[in-house]
Amino acid sequence: MTTRTAVHWFRKGLRLHDNPALLEAIKHAEENKCFFRAIFIIDPNIIKFMKVGSNRWRFLAQSLVQLNENLIAINSRLYVVRGSPYTVFPDLFKLWNVSVLTFEVDTEPYSVTRDERVEKLAEKAGVKVIQKVSHTLYNVHTVVRMNGGSPPLTYQKFLSVIQLLSNPRQPLKAPDKLNDYTKPHIDSNELASKFCYDCPTIEDFGVEVTELGPCLFPGGETEALQRLDATLVRKQWICKFEKPNTSPNSLEPSTTVLSPYLKFGCLSPNLFYYKLKGIIDNNVHTKPPVSLIGQLLWREFYYVVAAMTPNFNKMEGNSICCQIPWVNNLTYLSAWKEGRTGYPFIDAIMRQLKQEGWIHHLARHAVACFLTRGDLWVSWELGQEVFEEYLLDADWALNAGNWLWLSASAFFHQFFRVYSPVAFGKKTDKNGLYIKKYVPELVRFPPEYIYEPWKAPVSFQKSVNCIIGKDYPNRIVVHEDVYKENIAKMSLAYKNKRAVHEVSLKRPSTSELHAKNKKAK
Repeated sequence: MTTRTAVHWFRKGLRLHDNPALLEAIKHAEENKCFFRAIFIIDPNIIKFMKVGSNRWRFLAQSLVQLNENLIAINSRLYVVRGSPYTVFPDLFKLWNVSVLTFEVDTEPYSVTRDERVEKLAEKAGVKVIQKVSHTLYNVHTVVRMNGGSPPLTYQKFLSVIQLLSNPRQPLKAPDKLNDYTKPHIDSNELASKFCYDCPTIEDFGVEVTELGPCLFPGGETEALQRLDATLVRKQWICKFEKPNTSPNSLEPSTTVLSPYLKFGCLSPNLFYYKLKGIIDNNVHTKPPVSLIGQLLWREFYYVVAAMTPNFNKMEGNSICCQIPWVNNLTYLSAWKEGRTGYPFIDAIMRQLKQEGWIHHLARHAVACFLTRGDLWVSWELGQEVFEEYLLDADWALNAGNWLWLSASAFFHQFFRVYSPVAFGKKTDKNGLYIKKYVPELVRFPPEYIYEPWKAPVSFQKSVNCIIGKDYPNRIVVHEDVYKENIAKMSLAYKNKRAVHEVSLKRPSTSELHAKNKKAK
């Protein structure tokens, strides 16, 4: 037996089930009779610059506690290390005599750069690095190669490309109990004294308990699998699921709410995919893009495009994004973010988002459209930052992709189709019960005024002690007017985009210029 160590670095895949990189590290430890350690790194620098709200920090802390509990159950534990990966790893390589480091592939720009640097540090220390794809169903680079070297820019094109690939990898079982010899001795030297291996509390992330909203969706692998099981028993519902036919403003979620667990890797997308396949394959069922599997494939689509598009989360320098002259009106942004636009449906959604960390996908559509091309004409980049802060399932690729779509900056081009901040919510909640839950100022307003409180007579407003403009704000803009103005501005932006494209097509290429100059000589 050696005293070398195999290390698995948990990042997004905070789970034991279907974790091929984890299994590689355990396999190496058992075959070579060496130690095994599972680590998670908390980089204080990321805590400072990432936009993460209190509810998401809590979800992460809960997920790490459950991960540690599940590792203890298989005769191991989680080592939570504080510090930059670039300073932590050289110390750990030396302290633990590491022979192999495993982790899952990550496609976000920051993560790609980080992982390249960590690989160089590992190579310098003589440590073998193994990466495995497990956060997505497909290897994004394989999809791009199959599409001729560029990402498919429509969902239908993406579907046609993946049909040429083999089926997604079958999910792997969680590891069995580890042998005793893989459990390392307690660190007891000067280098080890600088590390604290315990799971973080929410206070460690700078969160005050008073900032926390209700914990409706606790973090962790155990919670994820329980929620998955509760979904899978609804077989008929799964077969009939259609994204547009779910309610954005029901008092209880009308969808699975598995997205936070997929984002943190508490739930494997491969496991979810094949569990759904096992149900729908023998029954009449809906199909992508509206089916549940269709929703998983939307996730894949955005991951592929985001991985191959520089500045995907920005307007400037983003080759697929229409350049629209948004106005960064911080007064409008603040009112939208805080749920005080004067449109109760919009405000209820934004208040639910801040309190609970989750809102229905159609609710996201409504508020994103309202902020950008629908009403306020504020940049989607600013809305993206708010979602990044508040959403439990804030995912870099999906968040940017959805904001590009809803602002009609990319992917979706029917900019004239605008969500009404009044009529849309009425379709599924005519009595406004959702509004009354999250905008309690209006709890005594009847259905005829609950979506348009400015229409209520002043005498009625006084009788219920809610004066519009005082106890609840006046509407920030008049939707019936501004959405028409915004459609005109979108039309102009699209015309300018086409003009620029046509000029670029007429411009001779470098090879053509060389040929012309050669002929002239």
